[in-house]
Amino acid sequence: MKTRGERQTLFVWMLIIATIIIGYYGRDLAKLLDARWLIKFPSAWVIRFNVEISAAMKWLVEDAAIGPISFTDVTRGIAWLIEQPYQLSLALLADGFIVGQGAEAVPVLPAISWIVVTTAVIALGQYCRDWGLAALVGACFLYLAVFGQWDSAMVTLASVIIAVPIGAGGGLLLGIWAYRHPVGERILSPILDLMQTIPIFAYLVPILFMFGFGPVSALVATIIYATPPMVRITTLALKSVDPEILDFGRMVGTTRRQLTWRVLVPSSSQTLMVGVNQVIMLTLNMVIIASMIGAGGLGFDVLAALRRLDIGAGFEAGIAIVVLAIAVDRLSQAFAERIGHIDRPVTGSWVSRHKRTTLVGVLLLLTWVLGQFSPLLLKYPESQTITTGVFWNDTVKYLNVNYFDALEALKIFFLTWFLLPIKKVMLGIPWPLAIVLLSLLGWRAGGWKLALLCLGLSGLIAVSGLWAKAMVTVYLCGASVILATVIGIPLGVLAALNRHAGTAINLFIDTLQTLPSFVYLIPVVMLFRVGDFTAMIAIVLYALAPAVRYAAHGVRSVSKDLIEAGQVSGCTRWQLLRHIRLPMALPQILLGLNQTIMLALSMLVITALVGTRDLGQEVYIALTKADTGRGLVAGLAIAFIAIIADRLLKAGARNARIRFGLES
Repeated sequence: MKTRGERQTLFVWMLIIATIIIGYYGRDLAKLLDARWLIKFPSAWVIRFNVEISAAMKWLVEDAAIGPISFTDVTRGIAWLIEQPYQLSLALLADGFIVGQGAEAVPVLPAISWIVVTTAVIALGQYCRDWGLAALVGACFLYLAVFGQWDSAMVTLASVIIAVPIGAGGGLLLGIWAYRHPVGERILSPILDLMQTIPIFAYLVPILFMFGFGPVSALVATIIYATPPMVRITTLALKSVDPEILDFGRMVGTTRRQLTWRVLVPSSSQTLMVGVNQVIMLTLNMVIIASMIGAGGLGFDVLAALRRLDIGAGFEAGIAIVVLAIAVDRLSQAFAERIGHIDRPVTGSWVSRHKRTTLVGVLLLLTWVLGQFSPLLLKYPESQTITTGVFWNDTVKYLNVNYFDALEALKIFFLTWFLLPIKKVMLGIPWPLAIVLLSLLGWRAGGWKLALLCLGLSGLIAVSGLWAKAMVTVYLCGASVILATVIGIPLGVLAALNRHAGTAINLFIDTLQTLPSFVYLIPVVMLFRVGDFTAMIAIVLYALAPAVRYAAHGVRSVSKDLIEAGQVSGCTRWQLLRHIRLPMALPQILLGLNQTIMLALSMLVITALVGTRDLGQEVYIALTKADTGRGLVAGLAIAFIAIIADRLLKAGARNARIRFGLES
């Protein structure tokens, strides 16, 4: 006889299967019954949130004020504060120092030479770890110079130098506040959820309204995008500090502030540097999107190449972003490892104690002085640069000429037997049935609170008038996640069980993670042209990494005692995998699926550039028309989908851990 829980699970599965069948024939049934309102949400019931939000934004920018100080004065003040250090870093790395404007501009001091910057990162790499790291980061910066990407890379690096301290510092302060005040953590948690799930395109429009078009707006958007991980990691790191260390700090009479800054923060410094590393990587991931609202650099080069469908130039700029990301990532990781190490005290003069700094300073002065006579000392000569653009263009041309039929057959196969059936089901599900099903899944996975959350968020999507576009979003995201999971889990299992395969797979995944999201679109568009299949391939490539990494981590984490028990019982390798490794790794696999969905949803807005007709396109259209309300409502709809998926999968992972005795 089945238990109550088993009966509930069986009922939910039967309901899901029935929903799929109804969805497949939904449109035909709606026509037959003359009940099209079941498929298309009635326009008379739609609440025009976008109109109200646009009006509120207009009032905020034009009329809002506290006494003599208007809201615009505040945003201009913030913009000025961000712009001053940005202009300084830009002058140091890219433009040089200039007095005057226009035709009267007179150069006073050139930008720091490529030789000095490369020497500085080599010295920093050797200081943080060893000569191996120094050689790696030196080679990365030398690549930027030799392949003609130096000027754009320095503009991007200037943005990173400003955005990272603000994002990391602000995230640290917010994380400390959330750690000290449980109410603060509860307030911040949903805000951080929205910041991480609302597509960046959605809040580019209000940022443009408040800060105008230009690099400052791009920096503000980058900071908003990159700060949430630092807040979460700070709170987690402070909670993980050994209670004995805290007790010792209190015993010696520290105040609350001293306990925070002299005990808690130093004790968790290595974990906090992981957060800084995340801020750096997310900042670099934003460079292309930021270029759409006035940021220059490598992101603008990739975007311009995508608009021209120039695969060679796009790949060169994209690879330059990857190279820069690798150098900055390795340096930040090495610096995090070095924190806490106690060096032997060095005696002698200041110069002898700071040899690297002295070398870089002397080299800087020499290049500034001698560079007036030899431009090579200041700027790498264009005549000596190398380009790979022709190679990439010829490669894609060769593939199109020789494998067009095979690529077209692959595209038609996936469209006919995979994408279109899923799309037909999703667009044919009656919206009341979908909302009820989500509520039941929430109730089954996490109780009445999760059921109410699913009911409320899905209901808001419906009454906003975006149900049909939301279903297209779910279809495209769902199809991509299915394919990423089918590919990713076997790769993760193979990486966990085979060391040599694991090395190759990790290298492949690292490459996918460091490539900017826009870069995926260029070769895929050139090979398959625009459409849903092109978007799916780009999303799968972008979202594959978590499926692989979490599956590998889950399989590696299975208790050795359980494996030995299975071997003693006579299990084959296949039986060990099927009956022990995969079931015990299920909670981690579900968390990986959760992250895959988040990445897939974040990529959907970018795939709007290749012709998808979903919420991502709605956000992109709002950006081009500067329609704040439309962009935010569509962005919130995507965020609601992400939150529903996140909460359901987290609840499922927790239930799996309880079922396998990994959590009480």
